[in-house]
Amino acid sequence: MTIKLLAIGKTDSKSLLRLIHEYEGRLKHYVKFELEIIPDIKNTKKLSTIQQKEKEGEAILKRLNPTDTPILLDENGKQFSSVDFSNFLQKKMNAGSKRLVLIIGGPYGFSDAMYDMAKGKISLSKMTFSHQMVRLFVVEQLYRAFTILRNEPYHHR
Repeated sequence: MTIKLLAIGKTDSKSLLRLIHEYEGRLKHYVKFELEIIPDIKNTKKLSTIQQKEKEGEAILKRLNPTDTPILLDENGKQFSSVDFSNFLQKKMNAGSKRLVLIIGGPYGFSDAMYDMAKGKISLSKMTFSHQMVRLFVVEQLYRAFTILRNEPYHHR
């Protein structure tokens, strides 16, 4: 299985980028991992919130394959412990998912079309985090999940 993290907008912080790349490197020992950043939508001042979410949704949908399992990172999604998240990933691998795509939307969330096509929603917390920090948290939790599945000491139970 391949895991792809798809996100809207670049990360400006060099410190966050360094940490994201560190966990990307660690993840490659366990699973094929891809990170794709979709450029911010231009001229958003002229768009309503709904129009911006629709344009972002269109950009995301263009990058998905029909066989993908798209999961939205959404504040109203299911919350997991790290162990439960590792079990979720194991189930996806056991089910034969070719590519699990975790999607971080733009600042206003997702369009209705995105919610309609998604195969699930995950929330990292009831708290709100910047989209840039969410990328780091997701990559770290993916790494942690694989160390849990391999019974390695990174995650202390």
